[in-house]
Amino acid sequence: MDSPGQQAAPPESPAGTEDRAAQIAALFREHNRTLVAFLQARLSSRADAQELAQEVYLRMLAMKDADPIAAPRALLFRIAANLAVDRLRMRAVRANAPVDAPEDDWFAQPIPEQHASALQQWREVRAALRELPAKTSKAFVMHVIEGRDFGAIAQTMKLSERMVRYHVSNALAHCRARIQPSETP
Repeated sequence: MDSPGQQAAPPESPAGTEDRAAQIAALFREHNRTLVAFLQARLSSRADAQELAQEVYLRMLAMKDADPIAAPRALLFRIAANLAVDRLRMRAVRANAPVDAPEDDWFAQPIPEQHASALQQWREVRAALRELPAKTSKAFVMHVIEGRDFGAIAQTMKLSERMVRYHVSNALAHCRARIQPSETP
């Protein structure tokens, strides 16, 4: 029970919740690609990066304080960095799991031969991309490596979406032919 001189804290207003949701929606629109790229660089996995990015927004929405966040971008990336560290720790624990761990453990370290093969393939892809016209290479990198959709690439490059698709498919066919020459007609 409150004493006569004290007032009970007012319950969180729906307007405060709506303001927070609007602020986080704006953060998502402005920074999601950057956030996913940041997490992907730390985790070496686009799927994990996208999953953790969603977790970041959920955590920000679940914060109790209804006041606007003073430095929302900084908080966004701080939460993301902390979640990435947690995910990497979890991977390390799973990598050191007992010998009877399942064979298809997604978090296992790659076999050195597989790692060397992947590096060689990456070198071949980079060399193949250098052989392509600049627009074709740029469209491919923006779509496949950066994960942008065709509409965003079209706006950036001032091309139609159809031309972007054309450039990406040509680059993909060229890279495939350079890496796996025996499998292409």
